Amino acid sequence: MIIKKIFNNNAIVAKDSNKNEIVIMGCGIAFKKSVGDEVDENLIEKIFILKQKDASEKFKLLLEDVPSEYVSLCYDIIEYAKNILNVKLNDYLYVTLTDHIYNTIKLFDEGIKNSNPLIWEIKKFYPKEYNIGLKALEFIESELGKKLPEDEAGNIALHLINAQINNSFSNIENIADQTKKIQDILNIVRYTYGITLDEKSISYERFVTHLRFFFQRLNKKEQINEVEDDFLLKKVKTKYKKAYECMLKIEKYLGIELTDEEKLYLTIHIQRITQR
Repeated sequence: MIIKKIFNNNAIVAKDSNKNEIVIMGCGIAFKKSVGDEVDENLIEKIFILKQKDASEKFKLLLEDVPSEYVSLCYDIIEYAKNILNVKLNDYLYVTLTDHIYNTIKLFDEGIKNSNPLIWEIKKFYPKEYNIGLKALEFIESELGKKLPEDEAGNIALHLINAQINNSFSNIENIADQTKKIQDILNIVRYTYGITLDEKSISYERFVTHLRFFFQRLNKKEQINEVEDDFLLKKVKTKYKKAYECMLKIEKYLGIELTDEEKLYLTIHIQRITQR
């Protein structure tokens, strides 16, 4: 591998044997080195292979301004997240999370708290991502000596959620909006039936999962396709009258016209979640 660009003593851009550009980090990997020199592979600690060109370019720009210890820290957090979530994460996460944590630490040092008004909802709807956020706070304290507040675990979780379901850059606002809407929909069900939902039940978990994917479809301007035979919906509408009326309240809240198939699934989920 040949050095193409040097950011500092610990971070470089290199070309591998296939002429692909990669970012490499390692203690002293660029010390007394010049562009065109061979990379000392014994000093390599972390390799960033970002296949999305736009993400790769933005990441390299980020390295111009952000100290390498922040980049290395975020690499460890993302690798940990990949192992726990076992899903593909968007390359932009390396950019967005590194930039976020770097700026959060700067604000923290100035005494400014980066609060998260959705912390309760994130804990409930995205427990895996939230727990990774808590682990990330441990990484940050261990590596940088900064003990960030619990709200920051929620902020990190939002970046992880976004990296799983979006191919666009920096869409955290959409995830926060979706999380609020899920809570609002659950409240509509609670108030319609005048009950407390069993948040530990399988029906509750399935309903929340359905809503998460439902909002992903809406984000992509998609809905489950209409079925030619609406017999099932008519049957459900008659059999589960209250659940169907509750679904109509949700449709009105969302301000969109749902397909019969979406109405069907929502009604069935409402029926299940409200039965003891």
